[in-house]
Amino acid sequence: MSSEAWREERVRVRGAVLAVQRRGHGQAFYWGHGLTSSSAQEDQTGLRLWERLREGWEVLRVDARGHGASSADSDPDAYRWSELAADCLALADALGHDRFVAGGASMGAAVALHAAVAAPGRVGALVLMIPPTAWATRAAQASRYRASAELVEREGLEALAAAEASQPPIPIFRGLFDPAEMARARYAAQDASVLQAIFRGAAASDFPDPDAVARLRQPTLLLAWEGDEGHPLSTAVRLAELLPAATLSVARRLQDLGAWPRLVAEFCARHCV
Repeated sequence: MSSEAWREERVRVRGAVLAVQRRGHGQAFYWGHGLTSSSAQEDQTGLRLWERLREGWEVLRVDARGHGASSADSDPDAYRWSELAADCLALADALGHDRFVAGGASMGAAVALHAAVAAPGRVGALVLMIPPTAWATRAAQASRYRASAELVEREGLEALAAAEASQPPIPIFRGLFDPAEMARARYAAQDASVLQAIFRGAAASDFPDPDAVARLRQPTLLLAWEGDEGHPLSTAVRLAELLPAATLSVARRLQDLGAWPRLVAEFCARHCV
């Protein structure tokens, strides 16, 4: 499957046109990126968790509304995680997938979790990579998102990129990337007004209620790393406590990340939906 070309589509759902990349045939594996990222930006990191999925799987990578090649909305409420989950479910309707595996990184993990709570009969399994701040840790992160929106409004995208570049790197990636270059690339093609709405929508978002999460019975693979304030290990640990069919893998060295695509492929092979 690794040599098969991606098929690019544009699909209209809930007033947005979502950019979708599809590869393979069979059971559907939906993947969502992180906040202000996109499928194209994820490609630059080299961490492709779906890469070792074998025959019998179709991988679908989706640019969330306002991100990448998808259309944008100026309303912050459109970027709440619950709304992006509704987009995901509507996309599955449009593409004829009654049941699928939902996965994603950071915001994409939150969207997958919201989709599972909203439609537990449709999400057969979950792959949640670096789940972000949630519940007790969410208020501080929400404040940072609002501050980022205000910074863009006052001083523009270059100021945001400079502020992000000044932050200490995640320990597992120290020395691997140039923070300033990464930040500039991240926001180079962004629309400032859309980015403000995205940040404000994220600030107004949280995970579903813990009781609702605890009622989920889907097999879940949790992938986390240490030392990341925006994706604290505590979130993944709490999810592992709440979800009765969860497995947690923590990367403590850069080499550990290389095992993640294999873990995803093995997990999907065990838990066909």
